[in-house]
Amino acid sequence: MNIIRKNLKLLLFLVAFLTFLTGYAQQKTITGEVADAETGEPLPGVTIVVKGTTRGTITNVDGQFSVDVEPGQTLGFSFIGYTPQEVVVGTEDVLSVQLTQSIEALGEVVVIGYGQVKKEDATGSVQAVNTDDFNPGAITSPQELVSGKIAGVQITTGGGSPGEGATIRIRGGSSLSASNDPLIVIDGVPVDNDGISGMKNPLNSIHPSDIETFTVLKDASATAIYGSRASNGVIIITTKKGRKGTPLSVSYNQYFSVSAKYNEVPSLSADEFRSLVQERYANNPNAINLLGNTETNWQDEVYKTALGQDHNLSLTGNIKELPFRASVGYSNQEGILKTDRMERVTGSLGINPSFFDDHLRMNLNVKGMLVNNIFANRGAIGSAASFDPTQEVYNGSPYGGYFTWVQQNGDPIPIANMNPVAQLNMRDDQSTVRRSIGNAEIDYRFHFFPDLRANLNMGYDISDSEGTILVPENAPWAYDKLKGGGENTEYTQDKRNSLLDFYLNYVKDVDAIDSRFDIMGGYSWQHFWRAGTSLTQNASQTETTSDTDYETENYLVSFFGRLNYTFKERYLATFTVRQDGSSRFSPDTRWGLFPSVALAWQIAEESFLADSETVSDLKLRLGYGVTGQQNISDNDYPYMPRYTYSGNQARYQFGDQFYTTIRPEGYDANIKWEETTTYNIGLDYGFLNNRISGGIDAYYRVTDDLINFIPVPAGTNLTNQILTNVGDLENRGIEFSINAIPVSKENFSWDIGFNVSYNENEITKLTAYDDPTYIGVEVGGISGAVGNNIQIHSVGYPANSFFVYEQVYDQAGSPIEGLYVDRNGDGVITNDDKYRYKKPAPDAFYGFSSKINYKNWDFAFNGRGNIGNYVYNNVWSGQATFNNLYNSAGYLNNLNESVFDSGFENPKYWSDYYIRNASFVRLDNISLGYTFSNFYQERMNIRLYGTVQNVLVITDYEGLDPEVGNGIDNNIYPRPRTYMMGVSINF
Repeated sequence: MNIIRKNLKLLLFLVAFLTFLTGYAQQKTITGEVADAETGEPLPGVTIVVKGTTRGTITNVDGQFSVDVEPGQTLGFSFIGYTPQEVVVGTEDVLSVQLTQSIEALGEVVVIGYGQVKKEDATGSVQAVNTDDFNPGAITSPQELVSGKIAGVQITTGGGSPGEGATIRIRGGSSLSASNDPLIVIDGVPVDNDGISGMKNPLNSIHPSDIETFTVLKDASATAIYGSRASNGVIIITTKKGRKGTPLSVSYNQYFSVSAKYNEVPSLSADEFRSLVQERYANNPNAINLLGNTETNWQDEVYKTALGQDHNLSLTGNIKELPFRASVGYSNQEGILKTDRMERVTGSLGINPSFFDDHLRMNLNVKGMLVNNIFANRGAIGSAASFDPTQEVYNGSPYGGYFTWVQQNGDPIPIANMNPVAQLNMRDDQSTVRRSIGNAEIDYRFHFFPDLRANLNMGYDISDSEGTILVPENAPWAYDKLKGGGENTEYTQDKRNSLLDFYLNYVKDVDAIDSRFDIMGGYSWQHFWRAGTSLTQNASQTETTSDTDYETENYLVSFFGRLNYTFKERYLATFTVRQDGSSRFSPDTRWGLFPSVALAWQIAEESFLADSETVSDLKLRLGYGVTGQQNISDNDYPYMPRYTYSGNQARYQFGDQFYTTIRPEGYDANIKWEETTTYNIGLDYGFLNNRISGGIDAYYRVTDDLINFIPVPAGTNLTNQILTNVGDLENRGIEFSINAIPVSKENFSWDIGFNVSYNENEITKLTAYDDPTYIGVEVGGISGAVGNNIQIHSVGYPANSFFVYEQVYDQAGSPIEGLYVDRNGDGVITNDDKYRYKKPAPDAFYGFSSKINYKNWDFAFNGRGNIGNYVYNNVWSGQATFNNLYNSAGYLNNLNESVFDSGFENPKYWSDYYIRNASFVRLDNISLGYTFSNFYQERMNIRLYGTVQNVLVITDYEGLDPEVGNGIDNNIYPRPRTYMMGVSINF
């Protein structure tokens, strides 16, 4: 009720504020109609401004308007795709205005690196999604806005926690040990992808309502202008801005959400568990006596119905011809896992003035964020699925009053499963993060040489965070009778990212040869600085477990250039080159050169199609380019000798004194860039005046000089493994997208969209010399088998292939425990009998959407799917064996129901039985809304809407959720089903 009261007050304040803005009297009311000069059709949504003021209006669906104005004042009329027009008001009371289409304005503009280009002139594989096509719902992380919307872009969240991070892959991964994350550029500022301590997702710095477009650069001809960081693609995020000539407008968006557990791990009920223990241990009273007398569904105890709210208020307009946009946002989201919460406040201000007849343009942007996180102990997720369901939550124990498995002396059993409710309530993990991103972009078109302009962009990205983890001494998992238990951890982090870009751009139309030249050349400098501390002690702060602090930095210096050439408006070429220098490499290997070339043919502009009523767009694209990778590890000095101090337990004794020693680490002084070469061919199409449109792309990517940990012969180095440039990786794929408008009428329209992407990768080299005995790099750690991996990077196979034994089955199709195929035929089962079986990345993934507008109603849904992705079910392998039921140390564990299918007595972690097809179709959201447009003489629109997220999942996968980013299902945070109601007010 408090939430409702607060928001009712806010809504009343907003209405009063809007009333104040419109409540003063004017001398004259002008009415009229705006129409298309060529067709005579009325134009809805035309912006009308009383010049020199912030007053104005927009035309309704019939092109009609009404505005208060004084005689002699000027009305400005503007509409996207039309030439602006001004009318001086005289004695008339009614105006009839006709706007002429502007060929220049009609071309859709897409953002590219260091500039923008009309969509029809783009030569690379570029795709943009704007506010009209964003996914609806209770969205706190910006990447969710475009999930499933863009061919070749796969977005997988890490789970259902509010503000959860996500894995973003553009055309698969191009690296093994280095980062596979795309470069993200926010309003001209490239941000680092290293993350921020105490924050789940660095993109949460921006409120989703402030974002105008997501533009994805996919092939090397589009990304090469970013050189050293573009091998995994580029995402350019542009926020909303004020525009010159627009009236003051106010927008308020809010929603309330309710999230609930969608699914749970199928564990045995209390009755099933009790019967199984009594059956299997009928002759073992020690096991039977451990059974409790209650019935507890531990998953119900740790999950809850979570509430959320989100508000965003923005003002956009002009103050004395100074365009601006300001916004403030507030989000408060609970997680369905108890004690999990994210509270966030965001603010943004953008000022976009222009001077000297628009020769000098400025974009000044600043965004700020304050987020407070309370992190739930995710260990409770696995514990809830495996804790004894016959025990009570509380029993008055000295360990916070929670039921705890104890030894005969009353101490907790350290290896026993812990009470999941205690894990949540006896751990206080909180953080506070402050972040600001801003830039000042100055663009000057020379008066004496208007074809030339200079652009200077100075930006920053700063953050500081702090957090604490507090666990009391009597927490059973942190109990230590001798030294004092519990945990007291404090950590801090400061990050500074500074940017300076400068370039000159020359654009010239040479009519004599029917050509256009667009030449750009520039310089970029970026500095990354990071520092932090971490101190972990026991609860009483008498014993220190770890005490670290660090400070590190790296620089990027670049020179870049681009030539766009257009001949006869239908033959296009783009040449790009960038030279990057990174302080992460030695002076001998510091610089890398990254060129690209792209060609395009506007087939639809040829004479044989110019008058076609069927083909409205047809463009063939060819591209080639080289991009780099220097984000190789968390070490900014990989080429330099490094030494590690010995710990307290490894000091050297000399007499009665103990001395700290230092140990040299292995390094490669010649380590350098990874380089990815991409070939791309694409076809953009449009039919029936673009009622049907889309694109097809095929690509081939080769990454050379992969950063890889390789074995080193004994005695030749300081370590048995070294990080160096060895290895090659190939990616190839096809992308297809289609958008259609089956119906487009005045009161009814229907849009549908579909995209599908196929990608396969193969490792072609991993060592400096051919070594047939080298199996590869084992990766993919699993629980239940400490220090062991389930995946491998091997030559001739996809990255992260599962590395397992081939299970043998009986005639009934049940697995035979411990019996595997002797693949090498030597008569014994050893590690040599493991084989590469399936992979976590899907063969193909797709997205689909549909949107219907009928009068004031709107209805939309969006979904995604994977085909051919496989998951290792670590929940089964760790919790579905009968010997896990009872431990002689004095405790019981619940089992996963799948134990009756496998019949395994003991863990068989490396059986391919646990590798399961996790293909799925997920309906992400359904939204229904209604817009009221008759408030304040049709100046105010109010849209009420409802949305359901995570509507359904269709899959044969028997685990909790088939969508697992790394392919290892190990008690992920469940994605909830969310119901929300919202309102959007625009004035």
